Amino acid sequence: MPPAQVHSLEAVEPDPIAREKEARLLDWFRAQGSALIGFSGGVDSAYLACVALEAVGAARVLAVIGRSASYPEAQWTRAREVADRFGVPVLEVDTDELNDPRYAANPADRCYFCKRELWSRLAPIAAERGLAVVVDGTNADDLSDHRPGGRAARERGVASPLAGLGFSKDEIRALSAVRGIPTWDQPSSPCLSSRLPYGTAVTPLRLRTVERAEASLRALGIEGDLRVRYFGATARVELDRGLVAYWSEGAARARLDEAVRAAGFTEVEVDPRGFRSGALNVLAGITAGEA
Repeated sequence: MPPAQVHSLEAVEPDPIAREKEARLLDWFRAQGSALIGFSGGVDSAYLACVALEAVGAARVLAVIGRSASYPEAQWTRAREVADRFGVPVLEVDTDELNDPRYAANPADRCYFCKRELWSRLAPIAAERGLAVVVDGTNADDLSDHRPGGRAARERGVASPLAGLGFSKDEIRALSAVRGIPTWDQPSSPCLSSRLPYGTAVTPLRLRTVERAEASLRALGIEGDLRVRYFGATARVELDRGLVAYWSEGAARARLDEAVRAAGFTEVEVDPRGFRSGALNVLAGITAGEA
């Protein structure tokens, strides 16, 4: 059996500072009066939507999911589950970033073109429905990372209250746990295009191959952080460090290899360093703040 992942609510009990930030976030939404939220179903946007709902009510909140080939189906499922459980009004819109050659070429600022496409769709919806502000889930920790999508948000006047009020990811997880939001211990899951090294063209086939591989590994019982990095015919699998040894040898490794090959890869590597957020940024020599 693979090593068990331990999820303890006690370990994430929010401290008074986190609770004070949440009180200020509620006040912030009340001051706006209404909001449209870019809703991926990840930890940050799920928490943001639930707080906004409490602050101003369902009639004044709209969570919008942008659907495209780069958005994992599993994350869409979780987004709908959260919305249904808490009564968050949801709208789904199709985005078309893959048909933008600047995005498809996968430059280091790929996320800029993705977010520009997203906010160009969401801003008019907010205006049409009389919603006062468009909001994203950027948190304070994100500000130290390479996130060119933030420039697109600023250009469209998108607000980032979690970052502005100084929320860390750990604080958001702790506050989400108290609220019973099931995403509280969910691993971060950026878009599927983030699995392709910069300069490797983004195509629907490559994205589906990565998505199938990751879904197959989840089906084996692999929990926690997981990435299948795309290197042509080779998949480089990153797992939580505590799982690397188990899945690197013997019958477990054979099962892992079989699952990834069935998704469309011919060669499989397990990164002995384990999961590293932004590993492809490191490979490309990109540092935080670069666009």
